[in-house]
Amino acid sequence: MKKICAILAAGTALAASAPAFAQDATPAEAFSGFHAEALVGYDHIRSGSSEDIDTDRDIKQSIDGVEYGGAVGYDIPLGTNMIVGAEAEITDSSASRDYNNDEPTVFNLGRVDAGRQYYFGGRLGYAMSPETLLYVKGGYSNARFNLQGTDGTTNLRQRLDTDGWRAGAGVEQKVGSNAFVKVEYKYTNLGEAEFDFNGDTPDSSRFSIDTDRHSVMAGVGVRF
Repeated sequence: MKKICAILAAGTALAASAPAFAQDATPAEAFSGFHAEALVGYDHIRSGSSEDIDTDRDIKQSIDGVEYGGAVGYDIPLGTNMIVGAEAEITDSSASRDYNNDEPTVFNLGRVDAGRQYYFGGRLGYAMSPETLLYVKGGYSNARFNLQGTDGTTNLRQRLDTDGWRAGAGVEQKVGSNAFVKVEYKYTNLGEAEFDFNGDTPDSSRFSIDTDRHSVMAGVGVRF
């Protein structure tokens, strides 16, 4: 009888302690692990300061559009509230400029349609609660632009691959147990480029450019 009572007492103590173990989870642990997300937002691409010409209001220096794509990442907790993670992203953009008119233009990448963009980087976050995360991010970006030129008879189409760095910040909000929504701002500076020729023609030598990219993105994702 004493053994039965001891077993029952131990079981009761274990059951009573289970909620305490669950409550011991830190806010940072709520944002740990692998996640995947879909992204969409506003994309603004502009010539940098070295090519800025403000003396003529008719000169077009920027293109705008919708940026869309997806990202994956992995976060680990650092103490009670901090997380650190790595992420990769691929997006495309509708930003473009139609030059089939007489309007003067000065844009650092010439006649252009924005193409795909790769990003690889990391982020550092602070979990204000198990539901809300503030974070900053930074890393490497590679963006492609599709260029078109014409002399009135012959059309020339080429691709320009550009490299640069990105910095940004955002807020992530949990929805339910595994889903989340987010809003972030990201700034990308593209400082080097090369022409990516079709066929067997080797790519051009790398050269310097000065192009700024500003994006405001919304995302929805799942954490596994």
